[in-house]
Amino acid sequence: MSFREAPADECGLGMEVFYTDTPGIGGKLKVQAEDFVVDEVSKVLPRSDNGKYVIATVTSTNWEMNRLVRQLSKALGISRTKIGFAGTKDKRAVTTQLLSFEAPLEAVQALNVHQVEVRDVFRSNKHLTIGDLVGNRFAIKVRDCNIKGEELQASVHSTQERLEALRGFPNFFGPQRFGSIRPITHLVGRSIVKGDMEGAVLWYVAQPDEEEDEQSREARKRLQEERDYAAALSYFPQKLTFERMVIGWLERHPEDYVGAIRVLPSNLQMMFVHAYQSYMFNRILSERIRRGLPLNEPLPGDVVLPADKDGLPDHDKHVPVTENNMDLVRKQVRDGRAFISGVLYGQDSVLAEGQMGEIERSVVGSEGLKLEDFKVPQIPDCNSRGSRRELVAGYKDLKTQCSDDVLDISFTLGKGCYATVLLREFMKSPLQDY
Repeated sequence: MSFREAPADECGLGMEVFYTDTPGIGGKLKVQAEDFVVDEVSKVLPRSDNGKYVIATVTSTNWEMNRLVRQLSKALGISRTKIGFAGTKDKRAVTTQLLSFEAPLEAVQALNVHQVEVRDVFRSNKHLTIGDLVGNRFAIKVRDCNIKGEELQASVHSTQERLEALRGFPNFFGPQRFGSIRPITHLVGRSIVKGDMEGAVLWYVAQPDEEEDEQSREARKRLQEERDYAAALSYFPQKLTFERMVIGWLERHPEDYVGAIRVLPSNLQMMFVHAYQSYMFNRILSERIRRGLPLNEPLPGDVVLPADKDGLPDHDKHVPVTENNMDLVRKQVRDGRAFISGVLYGQDSVLAEGQMGEIERSVVGSEGLKLEDFKVPQIPDCNSRGSRRELVAGYKDLKTQCSDDVLDISFTLGKGCYATVLLREFMKSPLQDY
């Protein structure tokens, strides 16, 4: 099986290979927010005239999820914990999704926030939590490709053929899992898991990145050198809302790094540790590809996830592959009724056996981890039991159209799968262009 090594910056996120060895078309994503349109495929929520929750369809442009929730909660005068959502979307995009509110229906209908449209408002007895979706539909424009016209179409077709044979693409966690501009969330998570709370804070607030604007970069650099949190509030940009929350805490409570992390929204605290688990999963998947092991054919020792009633992987059920059940599992995988998985390492994780077990143990061992490291009593939101994730992400309704040096591409993915990871197989562009 041919594959291609990835550049160093992607290796830093665990995405060490491309599954396809076809030439990349290059190009850039999200030149404009309108180039990246995401429509959530939501689960149907029951309507109830006396329901406790208010459900609304919300379309936002250029909004990061935590900042959007914060702005909506301020506008409604409620805690941000009273707003629920099913999935985190891309920031530089036009995204449409369901949100739930514990707020008066009329107040939600009257919301007036810049580049946010609220419609189809109704009451329900059910609120939204992470994972309450089926998937997402994407309509994406890739601009400034390296090739044009028929050559562009031929290259796209060649890559698509390889992916059709796999019945999907490698299910890496995409760049935005780690921070679109400053990919450091997994490094924050690693520090938390290893008990280095000061290190976690410094990664989060004081690690500059060349892709950031100059004001933010210089602020982080200065804090890194001076470590003066009281002074930092005077020069840290207002737009770095969450960093300022951390710095403000440390101004009032010097050296309370645990408290500084806990001042952040719960889902952001969780994201740090999840990003670290995602980084290790990416390394595991990369190594399976590098060894030439199949992603869609089970091997002895693999662990598969059976399909649930929606045909999606059931992440709560883990079935070890043995010589005894191999024929049945192979048929189920081919029929899309079971999915080969890799570990998202946490306190309850059981690793695979066989060749996959070797890979999982090697990656976990290289990080120097123990199961109990993912029990973080000082920061309960950072506890993680662990899980498993399917190695291949399927896609539906993939359509492409090439015009000059622009590719228009649309498709539907299941929840938790990344459009940028599918697109990187076609583009093979520098990381900052996704």
